[in-house]
Amino acid sequence: MNPADVLLYGHRQVLRTLDGLDFAHWNTSGVCGVWSVKDIISHLASYEQMLVEILAGFAGVDMPTPVSEHMRNAADGSAFNDEEVAMRQHLSPQHVLAEYNQAYDRVAELVGQIALETWRANGTLPWYGPEYSLEDYIVYTYYGHKREHCAQINVYRDTLRNSF
Repeated sequence: MNPADVLLYGHRQVLRTLDGLDFAHWNTSGVCGVWSVKDIISHLASYEQMLVEILAGFAGVDMPTPVSEHMRNAADGSAFNDEEVAMRQHLSPQHVLAEYNQAYDRVAELVGQIALETWRANGTLPWYGPEYSLEDYIVYTYYGHKREHCAQINVYRDTLRNSF
């Protein structure tokens, strides 16, 4: 597997899903539970930021890890997700999308700095499970995660088309 390609395909899926969706429709709740499109992108931005922190460690880049620490200290995954989205409530859809894109750009830079053997080695993320590799983590937690949320946004877009 090529980790750079997997991450790129997930990113492109998000961008294709959002293409042409007027920012005026980004704040309507109910796209994913109570979340709006903006909330979903805020959520994905927080995960992308966390991936920057994770990959930086594998690339030998020393940096603060506030999002990863927030994940570790949150009561559970739902609390982390809701808190990260809430922290971005005051931001515009454009700002949230820019944050997501900037974090992805940083991920794309870091991917090439990690040896292929490291990507494929099981147990490199002990908290994820000793039987899983970094490659597994990005497929399930990033590519699959983005596809799931893009499907939800596409259902919402269908309701917009059908309401006119």
